[in-house]
This record gives sequence, structure tokens and C-alpha cells, in this order.
Amino acid sequence: MATRVGIERITAYPCTMSLDMVELAQARGKDPAHPKDDLWIDTRSINPSYEDPITMAVNAALAVLDDDLRKDVELVIAGTESSLDFGKPLTTYVQRLCGLGSNVRNFETKHACYGGTSAVMMAAHWVASGAAPGKKALVIMTDQSRGHLGKPWEYVLGAGATALIISDHPDVVEFELQHNGYWTQEIHDTYRPTARHEVGHADTSLFGYLEAAEGSYEHFMRKAGEPNYDSYFKKHIYHVPFGAMTYRAHRSLVRKQQAMKNKEIRAHFERKSKPALKFNRRFGGTYTSATFIALMGLIDASDDLDEGDRISMFSYGSGSCAEFYPLKVGPKAKQVVAAAKLDAGLDARRALSVPEYEAVENARTLLVDNPDFESNYDLIEGHYAEHYEGRGRCVLEAVRGWERYYKLS
Repeated sequence: MATRVGIERITAYPCTMSLDMVELAQARGKDPAHPKDDLWIDTRSINPSYEDPITMAVNAALAVLDDDLRKDVELVIAGTESSLDFGKPLTTYVQRLCGLGSNVRNFETKHACYGGTSAVMMAAHWVASGAAPGKKALVIMTDQSRGHLGKPWEYVLGAGATALIISDHPDVVEFELQHNGYWTQEIHDTYRPTARHEVGHADTSLFGYLEAAEGSYEHFMRKAGEPNYDSYFKKHIYHVPFGAMTYRAHRSLVRKQQAMKNKEIRAHFERKSKPALKFNRRFGGTYTSATFIALMGLIDASDDLDEGDRISMFSYGSGSCAEFYPLKVGPKAKQVVAAAKLDAGLDARRALSVPEYEAVENARTLLVDNPDFESNYDLIEGHYAEHYEGRGRCVLEAVRGWERYYKLS
């Protein structure tokens, strides 16, 4: 059996369009400081209508794979709450379009924002079991918000995908699977009852998130022998529906072990957790990808992380399920995250005006549950030519009789 397992490689696909949150607030007649100062969101990623969770998954996977890895991948799992089909998993498209072999087990996992973590843990236990010695798992998280033009929660939406290689070479982080804590309760906080609707209750979601953080943390503490939360972990990551929510989680868990005033807790958070929001502030809501984009942000933004340091990771999915687990920093963490060039990818997105954003969202909404259409590459003039043509990115060509056709640009 494998004695070590973790993330060997990681990257994220930032999409090709963005929207500035201050501009959105001004267009909606709201305080422009609200998204930046209250929610901690600067921009959000947007997709043209010829991108979807499948194209994002493929584009993220292509960025993490090479020919050697393709030969070793025998498990592909996609965590998503944005699947495009109730039967056919998007991993079948990933297998074909990424040039993987036929001897690949593949499927989707679904549990709101926790779906990506469930995929990672399933893959990690498969590697650790030794069932396929030397083989690796490709785990993808890919999600797209629905259009909610003019709604109060419009600021916390977004899109994006991450791709990870899980193996017995934990170059980025190593798991300690025996210590994972988890927690579940059935609630109606946020959910997607149809392909068109994304609904929820803000207060239920807030309290469900915090209760799950405490419940999974307490389970972890019992399994790990009640370590000191502050000294055991060098840094902390929390699920990111929006940045400011992570402070609430941190405050709740710190108070479980230490008597601190709010000012002290805030300084503690600024030092030990807020650097993780570096990229999330620019993506907006990424659902299943959120904690892993935060992991990349923490590694990139922290100068005081060394090999072997422990990071705590809290993942939450509405409905609900949560997991609190430790990560040990690997020997190539900085190198792998730097190679993803995520800052450059985010900088390269086309900044949309609010009217352009609304046109893109309306065009995308019209295609939901549409059995026949050809992709329109010209809605935003010049965008396809600048960001796709000749770049080998996956795009949707058409849907014909419900069958989806994709190509590499």
C-alpha cells in the first residue's frame, strides 16, 4: 500500500472574461464599497456562451497534463454542482478531449460546493489503497453560476475550474487521511432544483456553514488527539462562498480554544488565513473549486510556509456536508503553483462593461435546456479571435438533438 498520498500538481482555469464588482454595484445603484469591503470580492469570472462546465473542465485538465501523466492516469473524477446532463458525466468528454487512455474509471461527484472535496478524498483513498500501484487520479472541479441579473447575491457568483493530480508523489501537499473530520445534516440552504434555478436562504446558509465548521472541526480534534489549533497549524483555509465568510469561520473556531477579543482574532486571521483569498477575490464564487483556489492563493501569497508545515482545510457543501482536514506542505508547493501562472491568467481576461456582461448572461441563459443550437462566437466582437483562435482551448460548437459537440480551438 502507498504510505504517502497528496496533490502532485494543481492548476486553475480563470475563464476569459471578467466583471469589476465596483462597476456592477454602481450600475445597480448600490454602495460601490459593498462588494470590496463587505464581501471581499474585486472581480468575478464570466464565460461566453460557447464555454460551459465541460469546456472549463477540459481547459483546466489540459493545463495540468503532459504525455507522461496521460499514461499514468487511470481515474478521473469531476466534482461539480453544474453538470449538464443527469446521466452522462462530463468526465467522458475530459477523457476523450484530453487524450487519455481507455482504461480509465471516470464519474462525477455531487454535493454542492463539497463535491470537489468528496472527489479528492475518493481519489486519495484509491491511491492510498494500492489498488493500482504507480497510477494517478485526475480530479477536476468545475462550476458555473446561473444568471441572476439584479439579484442581491449577484456579487458572489462566478465561474472557474481547477484540476489536480492525486498520487503517491505529494509535491504540493500531503494528506493525513486518518485525521479527517466530517459533519453532515439535512438542511435547505442553497440548492439547484432544476437546470435553470439556483436558489437558497441566506440565513440558513450562514448558520449551516458555521455549524458544519464547528462540527467537522470537533470531529477532527477527537481523531487527532486534541491538538492546539494555533500551534498545530501554520495557516488556515476555509470554504469561500465569498471572502468575508472565511473570517466568520475563523473567529468561530479560534474561540473554541482561545479567549481572544475581536481585534486580536482579526489580526490572527490577517496573519494566518486571509492570504488564501488572493485569487478567490478575483474569481468570485467558484463552488467546488473554492478551497483549492484558496490553497493556491495561500501558497503563492505566504512567504513563511515551509515544507512540512501544516495547513487546515475546511470544505462545506450546502445541503449539507463538511470536512475539516490537515495538509502538510510538500517540497515543490511554491514551484508548482508558480508554474500555473494564475495571476497572468486572471490579468488576461477581457474586462466586460455591465451591458456586455448582461448580454453574455442573457445569451447563455437562452441555451439552457435547448436541444438544438449552433454557438455564436461573435456576441462580443473580437473576443473569440483574441482568446481562443489557435490556442487549443476547448469550446462548444453546437448542440444537435441534445448531443453536445466540442472542439479545441
